[in-house]
Amino acid sequence: MCGIAGIFDKQNRARPEPEELARMIRTLGHRGPDGFGLYTKGPIGLAHARLSIIDLEGGTQPMTNETGDIWLTYNGEVYNYLELREELEQAGHRFRTQSDSEVLIHGYEEWGDGFVARLNGNFALGIWDEKRDRLLLARDRLGIRPLYWAEVGSRLLFASELCALLAGGASQDFDLAGLDQVFVTWTTAAPRTILRGVSELPPGYLLVAEGASSPRTHRYWDLPDPPEDGAWLGDVDRAAEELRALLEDSVKLRLRADVPVGAYLSGGLDSTAAVALVRQVTETELETFSIAFADRDYDERPEQEDAARHLGTRHHVLEITYDSIAEAFSDAVIRAERPILRTAPVPLFLLSGMVRDHGMKVVLTGEGADEILGGYDIFKETKIRAWWARRPDSTMRPALLRKLYPFAPGSGSRAAAFFEAFYREGIDDPEDPGFSHRPTWKNGLYGRAFYSPSWRREIDGEDPSEALLGPWAAALDKRGPLARAEYIETKHFLPGYLLASQGDRMSLGHGVEGRYPFLDHRIVEWGTRLDPALKLFGLSEKWILRRALADLLPESVLRRPKRPYTAPNIRTFAQGIGLEVAQTYLGDTSLEATGLFDPARVGKLRDRALASRRLGERENMAFVGILSCQILANEWAGRAWGSSAEVDLAEFPVQGVPGDSPKPPENRGSKAFAAKGR
Repeated sequence: MCGIAGIFDKQNRARPEPEELARMIRTLGHRGPDGFGLYTKGPIGLAHARLSIIDLEGGTQPMTNETGDIWLTYNGEVYNYLELREELEQAGHRFRTQSDSEVLIHGYEEWGDGFVARLNGNFALGIWDEKRDRLLLARDRLGIRPLYWAEVGSRLLFASELCALLAGGASQDFDLAGLDQVFVTWTTAAPRTILRGVSELPPGYLLVAEGASSPRTHRYWDLPDPPEDGAWLGDVDRAAEELRALLEDSVKLRLRADVPVGAYLSGGLDSTAAVALVRQVTETELETFSIAFADRDYDERPEQEDAARHLGTRHHVLEITYDSIAEAFSDAVIRAERPILRTAPVPLFLLSGMVRDHGMKVVLTGEGADEILGGYDIFKETKIRAWWARRPDSTMRPALLRKLYPFAPGSGSRAAAFFEAFYREGIDDPEDPGFSHRPTWKNGLYGRAFYSPSWRREIDGEDPSEALLGPWAAALDKRGPLARAEYIETKHFLPGYLLASQGDRMSLGHGVEGRYPFLDHRIVEWGTRLDPALKLFGLSEKWILRRALADLLPESVLRRPKRPYTAPNIRTFAQGIGLEVAQTYLGDTSLEATGLFDPARVGKLRDRALASRRLGERENMAFVGILSCQILANEWAGRAWGSSAEVDLAEFPVQGVPGDSPKPPENRGSKAFAAKGR
């Protein structure tokens, strides 16, 4: 995996200087610690930070075609590159490397912009077509890899992360409406970001900038519409067989690498399933990695050890303490580049560091199964609330809620009344596109109580949920309550939070690439055709996955209900290193300096939290969100960006500058090679 950046001077046509490209790409060295590369000629400048996974010697970027008029900078992996390469060779293309990167260049030559629809993988890329004076940006279907862009003066800047755009001159001012979206819905709704004037290219989108024309975006993929009534895939045996075959092929493809591939093993269904499938398709010893917690309320060590023994892996465990979370919290927030409402990303950041310390660059993980196969509690809640809306006076409602959350108090208590009132939010309108998420979003609104008066004035009248749902109105209108919930989770929470704040940013913070077998687009599309009853059987989540892999998994995993991954929140900051972090960034002086929050209101929350008072979920989320936002504001304000940051060009090989004509890599033959790890 890698980091990419670039500059296209559309109006003035001035050549970007190597030094400014170097400043941008240097900020992404954590994503690509194996080397840098630059290309600059005419109005274009491209930069690349490489994490070498495939063709370790020949995959250097930016990369060009034989004639030097098409250039690529690319972050990602295209798992079906061998099949595409063979097809391109039959069409007459010749290859100089064994990399998947070169397949993209020839694919663009052969199929134009349509080449992205042929890719099975994750990617964020920039292609410069000199003859057409054209820059193409593209992001994978599900948003596994990030891509941002901004217009600064006469230039269009793009990069994998916001920090590179800041180094290129983008505005450092927060977009307060974007920050508000994070507090209410956990993440921004692309194309909005937390910075003014900076846009995120949404998943499944292309951006084209030709000459001096304004950039235009185009969606090339979306979740398919569900089938008409009666056309669902509802045959159990057929569905289980199809899912098993798709998963096996997805895992095979994601084992293609010229370096060892490991896996995360949480002890839950999804990661255990991914590892079990690896054991089916390769005899190579597999190394697995997991998080354990010193706080037993969060620890899943016994389940992880059972799964590792059953699957015969060489297993490594990283124990997480309050102090280790607190010590790494600031670094994790800086890597996330947005406020986070829970500490859960931090242990994953630390885990990727352990993976890298073991000499590994690639891990398989289980993300994506919940979104496509009915795994989240929000789907169960939606099912109960939709039933409740049809039968508002039913006496069974409390029993259903207790079945979903066995720890909930009895229906006669004040706590039970509060619990039922929470899920009553929006209950009268089950056709509302946001029906499934209204209780969660209402909970998120609590964070607004701590905004500064100027922030509250700026967002007055803003509705983050409508900003999110508006562009999806037509797609949501074709879906029922459960399918709407799946759409929102897959299009918003998955790319914006799970794959970003807990995935790409945390793993690549230590130069480790995450691969996601469940997010093969073929499986995601297949999931839209599956009868909802085979996903959520009653209130049993991912029922068809358990059926499909029953012979591979231990009984303890098959029977175990989903346990959401969480980590200690306020508890982390009420003692030790965490207390120092909280006092530093949530002190009145720090709060007044950033001007984002109301010091008096935050002070009351801080004092209650640090006094170890028992606080609810919304207080925990507000506390962590405010703390992370304060850290981000302070750390970014203290950085030297742009021309004030010195750079040594000796470590940044440059192609394309005057007197240095493009030099394609040495021709090492066009014969495709057999992927390792198959």
